[in-house]
Amino acid sequence: MGIGLRTSVLALAAVACVSAQSGGELRFCLGADPKTFDPLLAEEEPSDAIRFLTGGVLIRFNRQSQQLEPELAAAWTVRDQGKRIDFVLRRNVRFSDGMPFGPADVVAVIRRIMDPNLHSGIADSFRSAGGDIRGESSGPNGVSMFFSAPVAGLELLFDQLAISSSRAGPTRNAVLGPFMLAEHKGGQYVLLRRNPYYWKTDSNGKKLPYLDSVRIDIQANREIELLRFRRRELQLFDKLEPEAYQRLKKEAPSTVRNAGPSLDAEFFWFNQTPDAPFPSYKRRWMQSKLFRRAVSAGINRDDIVRLVYRGYAHPAAGPASPANRIWVNSKLTPQRYDPQLARRLLQEDGFRLDGEQLRDREGRAVEFSLITNAGSNTRTQIGTMLQQDLKKIGIRLNFTPIEFQSLIERITRTQQYEACLL
Repeated sequence: MGIGLRTSVLALAAVACVSAQSGGELRFCLGADPKTFDPLLAEEEPSDAIRFLTGGVLIRFNRQSQQLEPELAAAWTVRDQGKRIDFVLRRNVRFSDGMPFGPADVVAVIRRIMDPNLHSGIADSFRSAGGDIRGESSGPNGVSMFFSAPVAGLELLFDQLAISSSRAGPTRNAVLGPFMLAEHKGGQYVLLRRNPYYWKTDSNGKKLPYLDSVRIDIQANREIELLRFRRRELQLFDKLEPEAYQRLKKEAPSTVRNAGPSLDAEFFWFNQTPDAPFPSYKRRWMQSKLFRRAVSAGINRDDIVRLVYRGYAHPAAGPASPANRIWVNSKLTPQRYDPQLARRLLQEDGFRLDGEQLRDREGRAVEFSLITNAGSNTRTQIGTMLQQDLKKIGIRLNFTPIEFQSLIERITRTQQYEACLL
């Protein structure tokens, strides 16, 4: 269950003029250090950004056209009703260390994601989709993957599966993407340099990427990041908050662009993990569909859109954004704000109001904590509004912004949280 806000501001980019001439360095910021440079372990935004810039995939889902495009695989065929996919690999492709890419590298990655000791969101998406998976090479440029169960949209799985070298030793750090890791100073920056063996060229046959390097500074304070952008120390400012967007639009309208609805969303969800380290009676609340529906009905999404996002967002009707033309269900409508419905659902679920405090069947006061990442003005404002909305139906919400890396650790490893806004 989530707030389900879709925003057109989160995908905004304020970009300086970029030409197609080779050379130069692109500079932008991430809010935290990457937790890993292993593409299979990338789960949070900083690590995922590095994976996207350095990793080579078999198939790429173009976020703008929303079409699948051949990358390391020149062609592919889905067979056996989604239980098998055959790839024809692109010829004469090399890793950033100059070593050739081939079927053995793909098979090795598939073998690794099937390792039960690998704790990886990307691996989990493969395991949950297709059960047991095996890869087999077929000739110098062919590889097939077999799934124990049919997989809908099988090709989409491979958009995030970066192919690493199957060779042992330092060469395992070799990549197939446009850039490679050159230097990392924890808490300061990540420097990426052009991959000299990158296989892509532009329509005129000119080698890509055009840039010599990408420097990603680590900066959690978005006000400082905005100041640096205004000073032209940065060329890209991604995911602008509404207030910053309006400020830049007024000061320098040519530097900002409203990119329309994003594929991203702001979600508020409960931790329903069976062994999560908080009282079992709270888990019973959160596992109740009636309780979750009541909380959802008690949230005024229209106010959040108007006051927090200044109109650059709209309530979501489901998990897929309208920007996702493949999966969005246009027949769904957003949950409307209805505190009376929320109270009826809670009463049906055995809760009762004691004055202004909601209590469960055993008389326990209903309260829970909500975590989000510190440093986001938008999420801080949303959290405050959630507190106010839920108080109206008798629920006490303890809102706690925490350091980003700690938040990721809690929601992906320790499960030490009750609810999260992200």
